[in-house]
Amino acid sequence: MAVLSVPEQAGAVLTANPRMLIGSDWVAAASGDTLPVIDPATEATIAHVAAGDAQDVDRAVRHARDAFEAGVWRRMPPAAQSRLLYRLADAIEAEVELLAHLETVDSGKPLTLSRQEVLQAAEFVRYYAGWPTKIYGTVNPVPSDMLSYSRREPIGVVAGIAPWNCPLINAVYKVAPAIACGNSVILKPAEQTSLTSLRLGQLCLDVGIPPGVVQVVTGYGETVGDALVTHPGVDKVAFTGSTETGRAIARRGADTLKKISLELGGKSPGIVFADADLEAAVSHLFSPFGVWYNSGQICVQASRLLVQREVHDAFVESVMARSATLRLGSPFEPTTELGPLVSDDQLGRVLGYLDLAADEGAEVLMGGKRAEREGYFVEPTVLACMRPEMRVANEEIFGPVVGVIPFDTDDEAVAMANGTEFGLAASVWTSDISRGHIMADRLQSGVVWINTFADTDSSVAFGGTKQSGYGRECGEESIHTYTQTKSVYCRLQPLWS
Repeated sequence: MAVLSVPEQAGAVLTANPRMLIGSDWVAAASGDTLPVIDPATEATIAHVAAGDAQDVDRAVRHARDAFEAGVWRRMPPAAQSRLLYRLADAIEAEVELLAHLETVDSGKPLTLSRQEVLQAAEFVRYYAGWPTKIYGTVNPVPSDMLSYSRREPIGVVAGIAPWNCPLINAVYKVAPAIACGNSVILKPAEQTSLTSLRLGQLCLDVGIPPGVVQVVTGYGETVGDALVTHPGVDKVAFTGSTETGRAIARRGADTLKKISLELGGKSPGIVFADADLEAAVSHLFSPFGVWYNSGQICVQASRLLVQREVHDAFVESVMARSATLRLGSPFEPTTELGPLVSDDQLGRVLGYLDLAADEGAEVLMGGKRAEREGYFVEPTVLACMRPEMRVANEEIFGPVVGVIPFDTDDEAVAMANGTEFGLAASVWTSDISRGHIMADRLQSGVVWINTFADTDSSVAFGGTKQSGYGRECGEESIHTYTQTKSVYCRLQPLWS
């Protein structure tokens, strides 16, 4: 096992026996199988986690259903639920160093980013801690001899299937709103990045959330994920990941008519007009939280930069100058801005797209190959001479690769921006705020940023259109995602004879 520079508590997590949380117990997989945890920066196996299967899923579903039917959580007074969720947020924040180190060694993202994501996860839980006391029903306007009211109720047992790019944030995106609404949740983290989800499960128990309300079952998507999607005892699936997998989940879940929400891939355009503040646009788009964030492994990455022809060359020159200073290195080094990709599979995928870009005639302005060092590192890559019909201009690469495409008119920019199967996010850069809002209206996208990029807030709904999925996370809309409406009618006695 590789020796890592991690806190003692994180080292203890890495050397612990592979266990997952089912009910109130930390148990091995029924099969006894495990899967390796690979450090992306060194390619070394640093730990193992349990590789669950359908047997483990069935056990977890039974515990989740028992907890739900018994009402140990959903019938708890809403104010008490809120107190426990606030405690969970505080517990996450108190373990920022442990969780950040686990996130970094598991996913390869720079430690500085992991710390910020842990704090963001705590704030997200804190936002939803306020919701149990604010889920209202309605009294309906029916004839006077009838009383009718509608109430929002929890759905039941929710399977939350999280991706590997931002593991803890995506875990709480599933867990926090689901339990704020009174559901039981079975969290299935990505097989590449399970460590912080497992720790989240322990923190839920520690703060007093009843056993069975939050469980964590680790394993491969084709086993644990598929078992959750097809299990008749699971009422809803919330999935974040690739569009291809999302389609498969929709098909597999149809047999049991599960409620499904999907947050899927993107090929997000950044549209830069000639009247934009180019310095500000480049500064935002190519900041540590911009297109290179998490080595480009982020669904909203502005991987297609559509730049008005008058400023195209100046924009590219500025991008090159800024990106040339990027520091690749160990994710534990405080100066590192670009870490490795998450896995050997993802490395192969990105390198395959770089080969495809060359075949399609794109020009590599910088990068374009694997970095000459151990680990799954790819050089930050900027492509030019891109045409809208190229596969690399239409398909999600999910790596440190961006392409620049010139345009002339507003209509041409809209056509190119909307010209893919995706519709997750877009950004518009212009000094004409009216043009910005008009573009926001015309873009087929779940999120549009005007003169900014990648800002998020727990109170603002997030999700995509077209092949980027359906359903919304964050904000009040997620309360509707994790509840269902029940209407009640009551015939009243006549008030007069």
